Amino acid sequence: MTTVKNLGRYPLVMATVLVAAVAGVLSLTPWSPAVPWLVSAYALAVAGWTGVGMLRDLLRGHAGIDILAVTAVTAAVVVGEHWAALVVVLMLTGGEALEDYAANRARRDLSALMSRAPATAHVLDGGSLRDVPVDDVRPGDLVVVRPAEVVPVDGELVSDRADLDESSLTGEPLPVERQRGAEVPSGGVNGQQAITLRATRSARDSQYQQIVALVEQATTSRSRTVRLADRFAVPFTLVALAIAGLAWWVSGDGTRFAEVLVVATPCPLLIAAPVAFMGGMSRAAREGVIVKSSETLERLDRARTVAFDKTGTLTHGRPALARVETTGSLGADEVLRLAASAEQYSSHVLADAVVEGARQRRLQPAEGTEAHEVPAHGVRALVAGREVVVGKRSYVAAETRTAVEPAVLQPGELAVHVAVDGVPVGALVLRDEVRAEAATTVSTLRSLGVDHVMMLTGDQRTTAEHVAAALGIDDVRAECLPLDKVEAVRDAPARPVVMVGDGVNDAPVLASADVGIAMGARGATAASDSADAVVLRDDVSAVAAAVRVSKDTLRVALQSIWVGIGLSVALMLVAALGYLPALAGAWMQEGVDLVAILWALRASRGARLSGPPQTAYAPSPAEPAVAVR
Repeated sequence: MTTVKNLGRYPLVMATVLVAAVAGVLSLTPWSPAVPWLVSAYALAVAGWTGVGMLRDLLRGHAGIDILAVTAVTAAVVVGEHWAALVVVLMLTGGEALEDYAANRARRDLSALMSRAPATAHVLDGGSLRDVPVDDVRPGDLVVVRPAEVVPVDGELVSDRADLDESSLTGEPLPVERQRGAEVPSGGVNGQQAITLRATRSARDSQYQQIVALVEQATTSRSRTVRLADRFAVPFTLVALAIAGLAWWVSGDGTRFAEVLVVATPCPLLIAAPVAFMGGMSRAAREGVIVKSSETLERLDRARTVAFDKTGTLTHGRPALARVETTGSLGADEVLRLAASAEQYSSHVLADAVVEGARQRRLQPAEGTEAHEVPAHGVRALVAGREVVVGKRSYVAAETRTAVEPAVLQPGELAVHVAVDGVPVGALVLRDEVRAEAATTVSTLRSLGVDHVMMLTGDQRTTAEHVAAALGIDDVRAECLPLDKVEAVRDAPARPVVMVGDGVNDAPVLASADVGIAMGARGATAASDSADAVVLRDDVSAVAAAVRVSKDTLRVALQSIWVGIGLSVALMLVAALGYLPALAGAWMQEGVDLVAILWALRASRGARLSGPPQTAYAPSPAEPAVAVR
């Protein structure tokens, strides 16, 4: 039943099969003389319809190669090879069905992401559950996720704990345990116990739905790259017609002309490239990168410059406590505890780093009163009767009217100063660590043919140069505003230019680059909307993986085209010598189509087809981006 339904999508295929069946039955009856007329009339009708479409393409400036199939059908009918003509018609009408089947095989990793998207959610309303369309869930709704169900929207965990399989989002195969109050991203699969969460975003704004939207865009894209075979169309057509014409002239037998052309049909050229590119996009998805169009794969293959933003891209994008420096009578733990007690009332990311640093040392922040924060500068609070001031050196000095000595910092570090009761007592030194996989990513990109690597950042030059030196990056542009980054990308001498960034301020430069890649593991941002590809894992090595996939995809696409051309030319030469009857040649051409498609499907394989050894990295959890006070 399913097969009949699928065939219904391709009426010309069904009509061709029906004509073949009717002709086969008639050939066993007294009506057999009508068979050649029936088959020939149908074949010429399809050839005429195809010819009209071909002329429309030519008027639009698209040089197709359907002329070979049309000529082959016509020639076969003229010389009395009506069954061979029908086989060519089957190939011609079945090309779309064959391409759809192969493309569905190639894009199955992309399709798997879309098929898992939940359509309904269980909302807790007045003590009872009701199922609503997932698009009707609003922030603040209580949503119940049953065992083995996909989390439908981003939310905050209300249950005591949850075990979630988030491998489709992060690539991490081990279950993730989250406690009450933790953020739960949509797209994860719940464990064995039902959980309740409070929706923090609508479905449309949730992480998984954003990923699904990217996948839908990728699966529907048909850019110039998919027509890669066009550059081969005219030469292949001329060669085929020349061989057929020469065979006819030398032999004096018009049948040779038809026998050559039936093995010169264009399916390998028309189908192989789209299948290869869809397979490459599917493989990129397995590597944690959603590529929005096949044209992006082609530009990645030719990339000569890669520019990286620093914070959140080459570094983790979150500060961590490196050490505590003391200048008074208080010990390091007491300075840190008092600072954390005040910083717990601040919403700044550096405050979170201070509080987290205290917890890691098992220091419990005390309750404070009269807390007052000056955004981007610092916070002041009363803690156990003591006035604690934490923040920038200038802020602490102004609040205490006391000179504050600068902390001794290494490149890449920053200091949060602390004063207690008007007296400076020390500084908390924070550092945004370089990603463990960043250096390998840079070296891998160079081995894949990237000539020039840049780092663009708004940080101070000393910090930027310290990070660049650790990664082997020579071209460093520090203290950049968003416009400065755009100009640096536009002026890059080696093109195409790939820009890798994270955050809203990177959206302009991602849009201006030849290929913009957004580090989107932390949710949908303007950067993801402006980018040509989005990295779903918090792992910058996926950028090198995307470049490797693009090179393998282009190589496989070209190989599949050349395999189809090579086999077709070989069969044409055999037919030109008179050793390949038209009907046998038509069926052998179907085999050539199959070989070319199977070759193109190699682009979807996970195994590396070329390039240096690949290093796998376990993705780290998503964290907020760094903002400097």
